Amino acid sequence: MQSLGVRLIMAAVVLAMAATAQAPTTFQPVGNMSQLMIDIIYPTSDALFYVDRDPPKNEHEWSLLRGQALILAESGNLIMMAGRARDQENWIKYSKIMIDLGKTAFKAAQAKDLDGIRALNDPLNDVCVNCHLQYRPGYHKRPAPDAK
Repeated sequence: MQSLGVRLIMAAVVLAMAATAQAPTTFQPVGNMSQLMIDIIYPTSDALFYVDRDPPKNEHEWSLLRGQALILAESGNLIMMAGRARDQENWIKYSKIMIDLGKTAFKAAQAKDLDGIRALNDPLNDVCVNCHLQYRPGYHKRPAPDAK
C-alpha cells in the first residue's frame, strides 16, 4: 500500500500532465497581414469570383476549386489570430462571414454546384469591400488624374 505522500505526488503529476495536455497551442505567425492577403486570400477569393472564366470541367479541376474554397474558409481563422485581429468587433464579424462563405463554397464545390459558387460572388465581394473600407487605409481613394 502506497503512502499518502506518494499518492499525492502521483496525483499532482497526473494533474500537471493533464493541464499540459490541455494548454492552448502557441501559434507562430509566419506572414504579415499584407502577405496573407496577397499570397493566400486574394488568389483563393479570385478562384471563386472568376469561376466562369474557366469553369471546372473534370474531377481534378473541381478538386482544385474545392481546395481554394477551403483555403479561403480557413484564412478567416488565420486573420482572427491574436496579433492579426484589428479589433474584436467588425474584424471578427467579417472574418466569420468569410469563413461561412468559404465553407459554403467548399460544400458547393464538393457537390459540383457551379450555380452555388456563383451565388456567393456578391456576398463575398460585399464582405471584402466592407472590411477593406474599414481596415485598409486608402482603399478606393485613388488620386485625381492630373489636369492637363
